[in-house]
Amino acid sequence: MAGTIENPAPLAESEARRLSNAYQNWYRFSRNPTAVIGAAIVVVCLLAAILAPYITPYPSHVGAVVDFRARHLPPSLAHWFGTDDVGRDIFSRVIFGMRISLLLAGVVLGIAIPIGSALGIVAGYYGGWVEIVIMRITDIALAIPPLVMALAVAAVMSPNLINAMLAIAALWWTWHTRLVYSITRQLRDQEFVEAAETLGASKLHILFREILPNCISAIAVKTSLDCGFVILVGASLSFLGLGIQPPTPDLGTMVASGASFLPDHWWESVLPGSAILFLALGFNLLGDGLRDLFDVQEVR
Repeated sequence: MAGTIENPAPLAESEARRLSNAYQNWYRFSRNPTAVIGAAIVVVCLLAAILAPYITPYPSHVGAVVDFRARHLPPSLAHWFGTDDVGRDIFSRVIFGMRISLLLAGVVLGIAIPIGSALGIVAGYYGGWVEIVIMRITDIALAIPPLVMALAVAAVMSPNLINAMLAIAALWWTWHTRLVYSITRQLRDQEFVEAAETLGASKLHILFREILPNCISAIAVKTSLDCGFVILVGASLSFLGLGIQPPTPDLGTMVASGASFLPDHWWESVLPGSAILFLALGFNLLGDGLRDLFDVQEVR
């Protein structure tokens, strides 16, 4: 039996083009010191959070452990970041606190990005009353500071990790709605969209197969920058007592508890605060590098 064999040349050429583009992007990324430093910080923090039970010297200090003989010890070889007011190793708790902060950022953005992107692409493509309704609701939500809304939601509900995630995600989708809406308005009159409409493509195909891929680079940059801000907002909630509750290790809670012993026992507050700075700095440097890599312009 004889079968038809497609010419593999176009497929090979397309694959070679994709590999060439990927190599060029990696070359540009590797030549950007800001992006490389940011990516290195993010990777180190992610690995430390994932491997926390195996790399921390005192993993049992994550829970309700008390050792008054070791309380308020300064940084040393035995306790790299010192100990807190009940004798727990601060370095171990900081690493586990990074895990909580990264989980918080991942869940919040995992909720906010799909909702905001879907609303923005629908409003930008359809226009008319759909655009008016979605964007006016978005404008109203944007007028409310995210931290104030998160404080209100967290104060009404019992303080815990899940409620902190919901509190921060309550308004975070608005930024992605505005971003994707602005990009979609620029793309909806482009030739490739008109060609898809002429060929009879469905609205869902046009929205999610033609327009959305052209928004991915901007969404990636925004997501990287947002990770740092979400971590800061989550730490602020915990600092005020409306986030993750003790004895669960959280960076904001550790800063708040250590502030009572400043300046004598500075390490109890300064070092967890430095971990927050380290996380936020890494994601912001990575976002700046991705913005330069994708040549993303600020969209208003």
